Amino acid sequence: MDARLTETSNDKKHPSLEMEQIDPDRKTPDDIAPGEVTDSEEFSDAYYRKLLWKIDLWLLPLMWVCYGTQQTDKTSLSVQAVFGIREDTGLVGEQFNWLSTIFYLTYLVCEAPGNWLMQKCHTGKFLSIVMVLWGVIVLCIAFAKNFTHLMVLRAIQGALECTISPTFMLMTGAWYTSQEHTIRSLIWGTSNAGMNILAGLSMYGIGLHAEKHPGGVAAWKGISFLLGALTITCGILVWFILGTPREVRWLSEKEKRAAIARVTANQTGSDREKRSEFKWDQVWIAFKDPQTYFFFFITIINALPNGANTTFSKLIWKSFGFTPLETLLKGSTPYYCVSICWFLVVGYITLKRSNLRFLMMMFSLVPAFSGMMALAFLPQNSMKWTRWGMYILQVFGSLPGLMIWTFLPSNVAGRTKKTVTATVIFIAYCVGNAVGAQMFVASDAPKYIKGLTACAVLYIVEFCSMGIWRFYYIWENRRRAKIIRDQGTSEEECLRLGKLNAEADMTDRENIYFQYKY
Repeated sequence: MDARLTETSNDKKHPSLEMEQIDPDRKTPDDIAPGEVTDSEEFSDAYYRKLLWKIDLWLLPLMWVCYGTQQTDKTSLSVQAVFGIREDTGLVGEQFNWLSTIFYLTYLVCEAPGNWLMQKCHTGKFLSIVMVLWGVIVLCIAFAKNFTHLMVLRAIQGALECTISPTFMLMTGAWYTSQEHTIRSLIWGTSNAGMNILAGLSMYGIGLHAEKHPGGVAAWKGISFLLGALTITCGILVWFILGTPREVRWLSEKEKRAAIARVTANQTGSDREKRSEFKWDQVWIAFKDPQTYFFFFITIINALPNGANTTFSKLIWKSFGFTPLETLLKGSTPYYCVSICWFLVVGYITLKRSNLRFLMMMFSLVPAFSGMMALAFLPQNSMKWTRWGMYILQVFGSLPGLMIWTFLPSNVAGRTKKTVTATVIFIAYCVGNAVGAQMFVASDAPKYIKGLTACAVLYIVEFCSMGIWRFYYIWENRRRAKIIRDQGTSEEECLRLGKLNAEADMTDRENIYFQYKY
């Protein structure tokens, strides 16, 4: 690392720390006036608590609805499949699988330009425009007549939806401290289950109405109308509410300063100023960072069974002997209720105790593996409710997918490096889901034994990989702590220099005072 980053109050330098070289023209902490970093002691704890409550009330409800709507839009084909979309549009063979695969392929292709635009534009307004556009696409699915129409619409939908998760990760990092990242992410992450329950009950009503009025609008078309209208409404609300602390209108200037001051201790950079410039040196730093490759490969491993379950969950419930309406009421609804409870329990635990994220993710994979293996080998023509219970255990395996993303705002510093790392994460997410959608093939229906077994094996690989990733963070933290001890830098000085480095837009690799959370 550049020697400047190992300076302490007595000007000692440590030659053994060698990372990326820094551009000599870059602005360093020595070039920044101390007053440029908002002093977190300027505001009282009571003021911060009141501000945090206001931030939560403005952000979390809308983020919950938006993220849940996006997840429901994305997976609605699984529900529409049991209400006749395959038959009405003439889908045959593996064509239904490809409707999920094409979604993730365009999601992948558009991830990098989408993240680049997000860095250049007003965060909330950019997301608003994108949501309105994909809401229109979801509406148009109701008018699809064949496989070609559906492929084109799903391709456009994937290109547009690729921006919401990186945007929410960016906003989580801009508004909340590292200790708060997991619980806040899991709160809006529970919308995947919560909105599926609400949407599932609405779809149940649509399906019931369609059964009673067979000459009316098909149930799967009604589902598209419902979800499209909801997405457009959410997009309009996002225009006026969401953004980073510097961008929103519902905070006073004093509250904005306080909101920024709260997160300076993260040492990942604050929203003190808009950093729209794209720094190529941070791109190279990102690709030299082992953390980037952990993000990439473990996200793929996690997304493979997720893609399979997302696409075929309703068909698996149906294979247990449930009718289309029972699939929603007796299958999906209990599944998602368990999901919400588990997400909130883990969020509370990680809020009260630091550095438990990996342990909670690894623990969650154990019941998911057990349930998937049992489901693969239980008799397929009996034990309906036992198989129902084993499949519900998959809900635990959905937790790590979201928690992996929480390491982005907590452990990646530097605005461009965050953008690049987010792109890598969601490219991996797309690759895993696109391939995962092909793991359950029509010839294996209704048992899907090969796909279920493959998912179980992937859970084992994911468990071991997470253990290695956690060990890397612990090792890196200890290595940095030893260097700082050798320098003789005090804890208070480390904190001060770490904040200054972060506000200078230095990356976590460059900032020797940065400590990884795990």
